[in-house]
Amino acid sequence: MVMIDVTYQGELRTEARHQPSGSKLITDAPVDNHGKGEAFSPTDLVATALGSCMLTIMGIVAARHDWKIEGATASIEKTMSASPPRRIEKISVCLKIPAGSLDDAARHALEKAAHACPVHATLGENVEMPVEILWD
Repeated sequence: MVMIDVTYQGELRTEARHQPSGSKLITDAPVDNHGKGEAFSPTDLVATALGSCMLTIMGIVAARHDWKIEGATASIEKTMSASPPRRIEKISVCLKIPAGSLDDAARHALEKAAHACPVHATLGENVEMPVEILWD
């Protein structure tokens, strides 16, 4: 179990503190939802979590097999629904993975790992999540 404390700062801004590490982050409502858009919105963090989670799980699998994927990136595009209720409709992910000496079996294992990340499983059928993997 992990505890996270979130405090409303006013003007549609929050500060979250990760209890185990003390790390903090700020969220701000987006401009199209009455905010200033000066920081990640809560739904931006959901999209960010998906890309971060995919890379993390791929990293776990890569480490287990001594595959090198340092420098891998995720570019994420979040699309909100056009009609109420306001929600994330789609999160498109483009992963760029250094292929190095990865063979087809390694690539398949890493792709499977990306789709098996806990955030992907949590969002499930509620959000469209197309994933493109580019092997550099």
